[in-house]
Amino acid sequence: MQLVDYNDIVLIDGISQPVAKVTLQQSYIEGVPDTMIALVAPIVAYWVYSFYFHIIDVYQLLEQYRIHPSEEQLSKNRVTLPVVIRDVIFQHVIQTVTGLIVYVFESPPLTGFENAKLWAWRQNLPPFVPTVAIYLFYWYGISMIKIMTAFLIIDTWQFFLHRSMHQNKFLYKHFHSRHHQLYVPYAFGALFNNPVEGFLLDTVGTGIASLALDLTPRESIFLYTFSTLKTVDDHCGYSLPWDLFQKVFPNNSIYHDIHHQMFGIKYHFSQPFFVFWDTIFSSQYHAIDDYKEQQKQITLAKYKQFLKDRKKKS
Repeated sequence: MQLVDYNDIVLIDGISQPVAKVTLQQSYIEGVPDTMIALVAPIVAYWVYSFYFHIIDVYQLLEQYRIHPSEEQLSKNRVTLPVVIRDVIFQHVIQTVTGLIVYVFESPPLTGFENAKLWAWRQNLPPFVPTVAIYLFYWYGISMIKIMTAFLIIDTWQFFLHRSMHQNKFLYKHFHSRHHQLYVPYAFGALFNNPVEGFLLDTVGTGIASLALDLTPRESIFLYTFSTLKTVDDHCGYSLPWDLFQKVFPNNSIYHDIHHQMFGIKYHFSQPFFVFWDTIFSSQYHAIDDYKEQQKQITLAKYKQFLKDRKKKS
């Protein structure tokens, strides 16, 4: 993919302002609006990524990286996999219907005015600022800033709503307790929530970020899909050394796993990206390093037993 179109750079550096020829923006997939892709892509990502971890579970491919032994998932979770899948499908239906309603009122994305706008920027910026830098900032830098700001908005929305769900007994009993039926999280259960909570927490949260920042359909595709993958990864049940989600973000699978344990239920309300709100409100579990080390020892012991059992069967 070409990051810079140097024909555009010539026009932006020209003496006269390029003529704006505004047209409808071509979608990624011909005949399918980008807004529709923004609705479908996160759902596909959810099931594909969850199924990836499901295969790992079923065939016991990464037992050495499990946060909890597999038998805990069977014995301690208070809801069955079919119920989890059913409820997640229902949440995706609500999410899609909401998106379709918003789509009716959205204006179609336009293009053809960008070089005229960049030419005006060029005229008002100091000569020492390279035109290529202006071009890259407009096409990529602004989107990166908007996406990072969206992360902060989503984190803020979800932290305070999530925290209130735990502090208010009525809200916890009638809404949030459903998600905590998964004592041992797994990927398919990432969006296993009461429908009202799921709508408010995820659909409304990302919707507010999108509308507040006036995200383009393509920026929305990235935000919705990335957020979905991150949420699945947080509930995957594995602490993987090569997983970029778990390495880049402090709020990862083992961080969120603590919140699902009885001793950690009053901690770690932050989700899905950063932990600064937990730091500010002193809701970080005080012995997180000890827990990580303890889980490593349990996992290692169980993995050694798993290898012995497998050797006996072969």
